Amino acid sequence: MKHGPTVSRTLGAVAGLLLAALPVAADENPKNLSCSFADGASWSYDAGAFHSKPPSPLAFTIENIDLEKQTATLKAAPGAVAGKLSVVRAINANHFLEVVNEGFLNLTTVYDKDEKTGKRPAVHSRHLGIVGSPVFGQYTGFCSEE
Repeated sequence: MKHGPTVSRTLGAVAGLLLAALPVAADENPKNLSCSFADGASWSYDAGAFHSKPPSPLAFTIENIDLEKQTATLKAAPGAVAGKLSVVRAINANHFLEVVNEGFLNLTTVYDKDEKTGKRPAVHSRHLGIVGSPVFGQYTGFCSEE
């Protein structure tokens, strides 16, 4: 049996309304996250080749998360000036994108909570340059609700 475009549009609209009506628990969308990254690697480019080394652990908080407005702030340390973040929503994750003053990029992806640990697996990537040479890092860790 073949359906016309009207039936397909109607079914799509009904499916969209049903998905929009699903309840979302408050703890599924925290307003603040404390993130810690202990593992990963960093690379720098020198003398025509990339060189890898283990990165130093890092921690920061993602605050004032507003998924509807797709905004948040990043605090690298207590008393530090908060950086502006753009939020990109994905299935089972949220991406937090920071464009720093020099134009370099930092991206943190926070996945849905692992029910066994209560933590949210996370990946943090930094893409920058020092004196014209590429430097980047990839970190793995976890974020927890504050």
